Amino acid sequence: MKVIHSYWAYIVLAVLVYAVVNAVLGLVQKKEFTHKDFRLGLFALITSHIQLLIGLGWYFMSPWYKSMKANGIDGTNRLLAVEHPIMMIAAIVLITIGWSKHKKQVKSESKFKTFSIFYGLGLLFILSRIPWSNWF
Repeated sequence: MKVIHSYWAYIVLAVLVYAVVNAVLGLVQKKEFTHKDFRLGLFALITSHIQLLIGLGWYFMSPWYKSMKANGIDGTNRLLAVEHPIMMIAAIVLITIGWSKHKKQVKSESKFKTFSIFYGLGLLFILSRIPWSNWF
């Protein structure tokens, strides 16, 4: 499960970076919001939600979770036990809010701006709490 979670993270990051860059470029270049942009945002939403489900499964099945339940949280496992899950959930919430808000927008500029802000913040949250030392 850990391997799947790690490899799927590459897909999520690639799609999310592409979606944010696409949204920023669409906003700056004043492009028309197309089906391609819609699908890219949806794909970023879906891959990030799948990653969340895989991560939650791994969280409760991992050996350090069982150890943490028995011994409590200390400084060495605080990142994996508290910071990483909370920030990832917050990132997924931001991405989901961005998806919901963009659907209510009529203008292309507003849609790209919503994606840029919410998906961009979600990406920053994800990048801020990736456990780089445990990642492939």
